[in-house]
Amino acid sequence: MRNSSRSHSPDEPRNREQLTRLRNHINRVAVEFGPRNLFHYDTLQQTASYLQHCFAELGYDPVLQEYPARGKTFVNISAERAGHSRRNEIIVIGAHYDTHKNSPGANDNGSAIASLLELGRHFANSELPRTLRFVAFTNEETPFTRTKDMGSRVYARACRERHENIVGMLCLETIGYCSEDPGSQRLSLGGLLLPRRGNFLALIGNRPSRPFLRKTAAILQREASFPVRAMTLPSYLPGAWSSDQWSF
Repeated sequence: MRNSSRSHSPDEPRNREQLTRLRNHINRVAVEFGPRNLFHYDTLQQTASYLQHCFAELGYDPVLQEYPARGKTFVNISAERAGHSRRNEIIVIGAHYDTHKNSPGANDNGSAIASLLELGRHFANSELPRTLRFVAFTNEETPFTRTKDMGSRVYARACRERHENIVGMLCLETIGYCSEDPGSQRLSLGGLLLPRRGNFLALIGNRPSRPFLRKTAAILQREASFPVRAMTLPSYLPGAWSSDQWSF
């Protein structure tokens, strides 16, 4: 039997609106634009323009970092909410918007780009002690992975040249997939390292990032409605070096 008097949380309308926005962003980049990378350059540029427009609509003044690679021009897009008491301490939240070869990239990395924009919306009018900077990176995928022309590498290099104090970097990567099937999580080492079911959010950090990792995990474990697994890995292992956090 179904109980017709099910209670509703006062947050349900807001959560439904948020879910709709997330789906709309993913649909825009994955379905309307599709593959976006060096080999699908026009849609990569369309996606960059879309992200710039979205940040501007939220009240930010997007900053474009253009740079040349392989005879074309690529761009990282950043939007910043300045802090007050500790303005010079910067936390970067980043996600790449390019895709692997011919993939439409709904999960890799449309799910993270949608979340990046939604986080930007959430903090747009917040009073923060530290500066919060949202960055959409280009060229995370082949043939730029872990090269000098990887978008996040170009961005991190510029931050160092400006002597910016980046106190933390949170990389959003492929966060939209969930499965209860055994074996759907392939980085588990047979279940010894992580659960074999891909039904959780993994937080991975290297040893110097351990305090930041613990704080982030504590917040998510308190607020999230799904399992969260946090672990420290050596920087040379997959998971610790296989996305834009590598550049930082």
